[in-house]
Amino acid sequence: MITVVVCVQLSAALGYWAVMSHLVAHLRDDVGLLAGTIALVLGLRVAVQYALFLPLGALVDRIGPRRAGILAGVLRAVGFGLLGVVGDVGALVGTALLLAVGGALLHPAIQSLLAGLPAQSRSRGFAVNVVSGQIAAVAGPPAGLVLLGGGFGFVTGVAAAAWAAAAVLFALLGRDRAGERRDAGGGLARGVADVVADRAFLRFSIVAAPTTLLAAQAVTVVPLSVADPRLATVFFCVSAAVAAGVQPFVAGRAQRPWVLRGGLFCAGASYLFLAALPVAGEWRTASLVTAAALTGLGTGLVAPGVFQAIVRRAPDGRVGVYNGLVRFMAGAVALVGGLAVGEAFDAGAATAAMGGLAALGFLSGAVLKHPRPARDEGSERWEPADPTLRHEKIKP
Repeated sequence: MITVVVCVQLSAALGYWAVMSHLVAHLRDDVGLLAGTIALVLGLRVAVQYALFLPLGALVDRIGPRRAGILAGVLRAVGFGLLGVVGDVGALVGTALLLAVGGALLHPAIQSLLAGLPAQSRSRGFAVNVVSGQIAAVAGPPAGLVLLGGGFGFVTGVAAAAWAAAAVLFALLGRDRAGERRDAGGGLARGVADVVADRAFLRFSIVAAPTTLLAAQAVTVVPLSVADPRLATVFFCVSAAVAAGVQPFVAGRAQRPWVLRGGLFCAGASYLFLAALPVAGEWRTASLVTAAALTGLGTGLVAPGVFQAIVRRAPDGRVGVYNGLVRFMAGAVALVGGLAVGEAFDAGAATAAMGGLAALGFLSGAVLKHPRPARDEGSERWEPADPTLRHEKIKP
């Protein structure tokens, strides 16, 4: 099953990055949209996707990761196909919503599949999944650049085919091999209510929420800070390479509290080096590469650390909605924090903004407390977050 998940990740992520890395230029130059309209459309996609992670995470638990993955692949195949042919703002908004729903289904579906693996294979499976995503993040933009020779519609057509292939891979994954378990009962509303009622995990989700903001703001902060596409490319390539390279080391240790805490510290520290760029002088490139390495370490430690916290806490049949709560909280912080950082840059307070991001990473790492695992590794019993639920067996 790990092989299927990796193939899904590579196919889907390559299609995503091949299009998204060139979408802004297409909307500006070919469609003729203003920068504010482009930001609105793209921002809406991100906001809706993160808002839907919680209810659609519960839906993944209800219908199973295999069906959710098929639906995600189909929705995104249609969405990317439409991106190459629509130019009306209303049609673009509708397309953005399709992409948002597909993304909000895909991530909890993949993580639910990985959570269904035996404990000894789960960490390795997630590590390989992270490496696959980082490889696609590096290879996707140049692949899209090559495909642009056939026009932007050709790029989106290839991306749509890649997402359709991901849907087929999910379909080929038999129900038994997909490790699908029945939802714990009560429908979508009960799933959301249960995870919100888990106070320890809710606190964890709130404290860990800055992880997405710290990762996402590098995409904005670095190009604005270096004003040189070559240096920005170096930053992103080094960051992706480090995030992928650390996975073999962290794969068997991701459940340890220091992994996630260390990832937050590294992500925060990266912004101190970015803030120092204006005064770094001849050490400017070294400071940028150091920031890139710390960003990669932060990503490489945070992703498996959060995954293990979710899997170890979530009761049987609730991995999707637990994943959804973490992503919902992270999306809300990323949206508000991103707006604040943008305002600070416009006001000429870039250094203060990066200092604030660094402080947020350090504070989160310092106060983070992992929730007690709901299940013991190697045991057939889980301790429910809701004490009114009876003990049930889980399959190894």
